[in-house]
This record gives sequence, C-alpha cells and structure tokens, in this order.
Amino acid sequence: MASNPSSGFEFNRPTVIALLYLASFVVGITGIVGVVLAYVWRGEAHEAWEEAHYTYLIRTFWIALAAAVVGVLLMIVGVGFLILIALSVWTVARSVLSLINAQKRAPMPNPESLLL
Repeated sequence: MASNPSSGFEFNRPTVIALLYLASFVVGITGIVGVVLAYVWRGEAHEAWEEAHYTYLIRTFWIALAAAVVGVLLMIVGVGFLILIALSVWTVARSVLSLINAQKRAPMPNPESLLL
C-alpha cells in the first residue's frame, strides 16, 4: 500500500514561520527568527502560493511590533492593556489562518490586508 504523504502535518516554510510566531507568546524571541526567515525565504526560489504567505507574515510581524509599542506606551493611561490583549488575539488569528492555508498549499487571499 502506498501512503499519502499529504495526509499528515506538513512543515513547509510558511508553516514554520507561523509556528515561530505562535511560539513567541511563550519563548519571546522566536517571532524575530520567524520574520528573518520570512525575508530570507522570500528571496529564495519558492512555489507561487508561498509568496502571499511571506508578505502576509512579514506584515503581521511589523504591524504587531508597532501595535505592541503603542500598547506599552499607552499602559500609562490604562488603555494599553486592552490594546495588547486585542493585539494578541489578532496575531494568533493571523498565524492560525496562515497555518491553515499553508497546510492546503493555498495562497493567502489578501496578504496586504490589515485585517484577518
């Protein structure tokens, strides 16, 4: 019997980056590793569907970093905590959406979007 290699979890490049982003909630530094890999792998030869993931994940990192800085600064007036909670939900949602599409080997529908 021949086994179907696509039946399991595939650790393709966008999947690795999204998992690194999710791991950053526990480890911290893995988000930086993920964005560096996204820039490096975007410059290398890759399948067409991966390009949208690299754009999506790079934008996720930079938007999250900017929102985190704003959230930390606004902690002085108490609103920052809400921003950081919303940012966490947004980052997890975008990472999971990228994981789902990467497992299907499908491009992100709108990689330039600020929303999900």
